[in-house]
Amino acid sequence: MTVLDRPVRTGAALKIRGLRRSFGSAVALDGLDLDVAPGELLALLGPSGCGKTTALRVLAGFEQPDAGQVLLDGEDIVPVPADRRDTAMVFQSYSLFPHLTATDNVAFGLRMRKVRAAERRARAAELLELVGLAGHGDRFPHQLSGGQQQRVALARALALRPRLLLLDEPLSALDARVRLTLREEIRRLQLELGITTVFVTHDQEEALSMADRVAVMNGGRLEQCASPRELYERPATGFVAEFVGTMNRVPGRVVGDDVVEVLGTRLPVEGPGGTGDVRVLLRPEALELTAGGSAHVTSSAFHGPTTRMRITLPDGTDVTADVPTHTAAELSPGSAVTVTPRQRPVLLASWDGAA
Repeated sequence: MTVLDRPVRTGAALKIRGLRRSFGSAVALDGLDLDVAPGELLALLGPSGCGKTTALRVLAGFEQPDAGQVLLDGEDIVPVPADRRDTAMVFQSYSLFPHLTATDNVAFGLRMRKVRAAERRARAAELLELVGLAGHGDRFPHQLSGGQQQRVALARALALRPRLLLLDEPLSALDARVRLTLREEIRRLQLELGITTVFVTHDQEEALSMADRVAVMNGGRLEQCASPRELYERPATGFVAEFVGTMNRVPGRVVGDDVVEVLGTRLPVEGPGGTGDVRVLLRPEALELTAGGSAHVTSSAFHGPTTRMRITLPDGTDVTADVPTHTAAELSPGSAVTVTPRQRPVLLASWDGAA
């Protein structure tokens, strides 16, 4: 029977309730509540110091919270030592034993649990094959690339068949091409094994492309937890709206109930409204450019099918617009343009107190 025939114990439900952790006067977690569904991959995303890594370390047992519960299938694991939690963690620094081969690194946890040698080596070989490293078992870490070392670390974490897999920015030390390949592999394995996974990253593209849901944190609190599409299209707060993706703030004026006029166009307001002069939040793809006008293109950057252009409006406001590359040639830097928002609901920057 193979590792795939005998998958990890899948479907653990994780509930975080009222988690608090302070370091002196610095509050890292301020009453965090979060649910992770069985078999879900949840990404924790936020700026440096938001508490996402502290939350992960509390889940792993490397930090003790000041208050709160971590319920894994209904059991509070806060009092349980890290080595008895039935969780596994993959670090950004690989943390492989340099004097052990790939096979022995993967089998290390099994050896600590007194699994027989033959079974250890068989399971390690199966897992190395699962992560695309068949035939590399006798190599030492220094003989492997960064991406290969991280695959070994992932295989080692899966060897114990944990109920909860924790990933601490595991791709940040890799180059862009390897990072893209490995994040697809991690997602494939997670879906194949059905293991509940919490993934910490500072990379928005990773979070939005890999996760079932993304939890955006700020100042130790949860701002919003939703699917990538919902976060991008229907942010719950101004912080989320401006943190996830690129957002323009454009002067506008409320001219009626839930209607704002911006760049000469009237648009419906989604979410809390305002009065008088406001700042309207517009994504780069929500702006259309046409040749001629009183705005000017200041720079452009080729992004494959789209070109990202920086435009200065007549009032001096700088905005970013994504336009189809096949139309961008006629809108080179220095060109006079007209900027028009597409007809879709917009958010106001002042809706949650943002300046």
